[in-house]
Amino acid sequence: MASLLFSSLSIKNTTLKNRIVISPMCQYSAIDGFANDWHLVHLGTRAIGGAALIIQEATAVSPEARISPSDLGIWKDEHIQKLKQINEFIISQNAVPGIQLAHAGRKASVSAPWKGNKKLDFAQGGWQTVAPSAVLYHDNEPFLPEALDKNGIQKVISDFKAATKRVVEAGYKVIEVHGAHGYLLHQFLSPLTNVRTDEYGGSFENRIRFTLEVLEAVQSEWPSELPLFLRLSATDWAEGGWNPEESVKLCKILKEKGVDLIDVTSGGLVSHQQIPVKPGYQVSFAEKIKKEANILTSAVGLITESKQAEDILENSQADLIMFARESLRNPNLPLSFAKELNDEIQWPKQYERAKIK
Repeated sequence: MASLLFSSLSIKNTTLKNRIVISPMCQYSAIDGFANDWHLVHLGTRAIGGAALIIQEATAVSPEARISPSDLGIWKDEHIQKLKQINEFIISQNAVPGIQLAHAGRKASVSAPWKGNKKLDFAQGGWQTVAPSAVLYHDNEPFLPEALDKNGIQKVISDFKAATKRVVEAGYKVIEVHGAHGYLLHQFLSPLTNVRTDEYGGSFENRIRFTLEVLEAVQSEWPSELPLFLRLSATDWAEGGWNPEESVKLCKILKEKGVDLIDVTSGGLVSHQQIPVKPGYQVSFAEKIKKEANILTSAVGLITESKQAEDILENSQADLIMFARESLRNPNLPLSFAKELNDEIQWPKQYERAKIK
């Protein structure tokens, strides 16, 4: 019997040839936001390897939205040319190119992981970070994030809108808004980082307002027939923080607003989080949101084996499976998984002579 992992899934006018998605993974390899041949080979290789959807790393909507100085960006038209080339190659391999639009908020202005992942002060090329409230991520950081005023909030929303227009021009077929991992949208959602007293803070309805306004700005430029995802941390793993019940409540609203799929992850907001890491530790959140909000979900987080992924789909816990680090270890993961599940997958003709019968 054919596996579910290698069954197709249609979302609006886009059909994914299987349920394997390459999760957005920062490469910290850009200069001034520009993609280069590293990104072409990194993303292109995984398209060759058989994944249905390749989602580009968190891509900044403004210079100050970057996590690090080496993040990809899409805040100016000059960024489009190389991104377009990458997308054309992904499409040539019968895969779908996606992008994750992001703003790091208070978690911006840090060095790349291999440079210590340290907050950069202004003398080191860092920049003023922004947040819903002036609350530090780590106690020893050199400066406070600046609480966004109304003009600052409108600038961020406008940046997402302008970036989406470039996303369309660059040829992406799926867009994902990053509302997870402690970045700016997530910072507005959680009472641990949002202590505002205006219409953007306090109640659940106020804390989700910014996310909904960003979403509306993105939708104003994004073709309605193309899939729209949102990545959400289902829980902060910290007392008094954003929780699974609020996630379900938000996802019901997001579905009504036209979001097609929730990319369910968790954590990343506060340094004192307590995460019980184990294989598939986030899958239950994807299942909860899928069933209680009645919306498509993807599962991610220590999913490393074909049988594990197949079981998630068989148990209706998620609709897509996102692979991150495991796809770094094996760019041809779908080719390997098809063999393990005794299923068929089309190999690149250039590789067919290496196919294991």
